[in-house]
Amino acid sequence: MARSPNSSSTPQDRPPPRTGPRPLALHVAIAATSWLSCAAALPFSKRGLQETPVRLPGLAWHPSLKERAESLASELASHPEPAFREALGREIRRRLADFHEGLTRYRRHPWRRPLEWPATVWQEGTTRVYDYGPAAPKGALPLLLVPSLINRAYVLDLDEGNSLARFLAARGFRPFLVDWDAPGDVERGFGLSAYIDRRLTDALSAVERAGGTRPAVLGYCMGGLLALGLAARQQHRLSGLALLATPWDFHTERTDLALGIGDALRPWWPWIDAAGELPVDVLQAMFAALDPFLAARKFRGIAGVPDDSPKLRAFLALEDWLNDGVPLSASVARETLVGWYGENSPAKGRWTLSGRAVLPHVLDLPAMCVIPAQDRIVPPASARALAAKLKRPDTLELQLGHIGMVVGGRAKTELWEPLAQWLGRLPG
Repeated sequence: MARSPNSSSTPQDRPPPRTGPRPLALHVAIAATSWLSCAAALPFSKRGLQETPVRLPGLAWHPSLKERAESLASELASHPEPAFREALGREIRRRLADFHEGLTRYRRHPWRRPLEWPATVWQEGTTRVYDYGPAAPKGALPLLLVPSLINRAYVLDLDEGNSLARFLAARGFRPFLVDWDAPGDVERGFGLSAYIDRRLTDALSAVERAGGTRPAVLGYCMGGLLALGLAARQQHRLSGLALLATPWDFHTERTDLALGIGDALRPWWPWIDAAGELPVDVLQAMFAALDPFLAARKFRGIAGVPDDSPKLRAFLALEDWLNDGVPLSASVARETLVGWYGENSPAKGRWTLSGRAVLPHVLDLPAMCVIPAQDRIVPPASARALAAKLKRPDTLELQLGHIGMVVGGRAKTELWEPLAQWLGRLPG
């Protein structure tokens, strides 16, 4: 990836504005509707918090909210309504202004990821494998790094000084990173079996040839399930298996949400099948449902942050990656959203590749399961369920989130270092 202008570039040199956050209209609508609705609800604020649930059946407060609602009603009663209305209007305008400023700064900021991809050691279709350790010492343990099919691979090589792949190379390993990229004409016909039994298996062969010894495979999130599928087929060719925030039992927590994901696209499958893929904006909208107000909080948070601050650079790097997702092939979308989420096929032993079930308990490999306790994408209980199925697991639980675990300010000490130590103990 070529170097791009920095914040000192002239307007003529600057790249075009970003199109994200994706889907932009959804994030703007959620933010604006949530704040403006406060003014619309004001007529009910004095009496409604206490009286409306009694007068209108079906609007009773949930027990977890009842105490807070009554406390809020008591507090509101102490404020004159005209003054409160004016203060509420000021706060709504302030939040909208901060959100607009944050969005505008992100979309127009000239910084772009400066890192270039290393040499490609293997490619087939849109799938590539990059070599991050060509200068590694002889006998260095090769590592096959497997990301999700949804997000681009460079979350593991995000920015200067914030790259798990480059860190592992500096620690004497030889990392190879799989970059799936967007499905092309061939990949639109792929299911998970094709991605694992064909592409990932061929990538493993290329890594064996380049590295000269049995690799370990590391998978992140959805990539962890892909890595697990590879290990189920090729464990005799691997030295170990590291699984970062990898789900297994999709119905351990928030089962209603998992079932909803499985059902949400039911009317659209004929259209998705005809297109050959599930568009990335649909996927982004589904992620937004996990925390609808996240975008509003994030972009308000960068209003007023200096252009050259490390905080803003870190925000830009991560947000660019988040908005650089790729579509899923129609078959993969069906297997994951309907099969994994809706039917919980992995935990029930019904997830199959080329007709054979993926069964973690048959793997006789050293395995490391990293479980971020603050993960809102992969519930910790879902990842723990996978660790419980493996024969030889080492489990590392972190007080971090799904993404912060890999690229956050504490990632190096909390994850990178322990991971490198564990990998260093694997047999060659």
